[in-house]
Amino acid sequence: MKLNKLHWLSALLVFATVSGFVVHLIISADAKPNVDPYSLNHSTYNEDHEVVVTEQQVTALTMKLAELQSQVLRLNALGDRLAEQSNIPANEFNFQTLPPTGGPVVHSGINEKISLAELLVNIQNVETNLALEEKQLKMLESTNLALEEKQLKMLESITLGHHIESNSYLSGRPIAKGWLSSYFGTRKDPFTGRPAQHKGVDFAGKEDSVIIATAAGLVSWADKRYGYGNLIEIDHGKGVKTRYGHNKDLLVKVGDVVNKGQIIARMGSTGRSTGPHVHYEILHNNKQINPIKYVYRKAK
Repeated sequence: MKLNKLHWLSALLVFATVSGFVVHLIISADAKPNVDPYSLNHSTYNEDHEVVVTEQQVTALTMKLAELQSQVLRLNALGDRLAEQSNIPANEFNFQTLPPTGGPVVHSGINEKISLAELLVNIQNVETNLALEEKQLKMLESTNLALEEKQLKMLESITLGHHIESNSYLSGRPIAKGWLSSYFGTRKDPFTGRPAQHKGVDFAGKEDSVIIATAAGLVSWADKRYGYGNLIEIDHGKGVKTRYGHNKDLLVKVGDVVNKGQIIARMGSTGRSTGPHVHYEILHNNKQINPIKYVYRKAK
């Protein structure tokens, strides 16, 4: 059968239409959607309009849960440290076990389903709450450490205060070896032979014997003074001072802090003296008082 010109034209048109449709299918099959493979906000749907979770979205959820798990581990470690610092018994508050829970079973009869987007929001809320709790625990730890440091400083201050009080307690003799040779009050002056007021007590001994402080204090004088020879004066605070006169050598200087029992001088006979001894005075508000009761007072 011989085809005319119209038949050839119709056949060519049908062939072009079919070829174009095939090319379109091929191009559509090779096209890739412009979507983040790990995005949780893009889900596919089947013919029944149900959400189909992709492998990339599952991976994204796994990564998010791993971050939450890491944060929970940090909180557990921080909680363990706080519990240890607060001396909470291990069996009372153990971070390694789940907390006790319970309650009656309630059947709502409703099968609640949440979307992937809602699940992501819930996870982000949990993450925010964990971050807030971690911040609060760190603040609590910092507060506890500051409180412990303050308590230790107070304890140290109290201990040091007791030590200072004991060390500054005026008692005992200003010598390690020797004897009491002259009392406080009216006596015969060794140079004029007339009655005179003796404003301290004298302890005689060998030359170069040690002179010791009878209480802790601050050296306020360490030099020659008329009548006393080489004199040391120690300020013990609260208006109390002690003086040590007629020394041969002075072993401390003005401004030195001395402890009770510390060697401060060597016994001599400088100034108005007839032989090696130490003239010992106690002053209260710059007025000499009788040292005897302090000499025989027991140390704390």
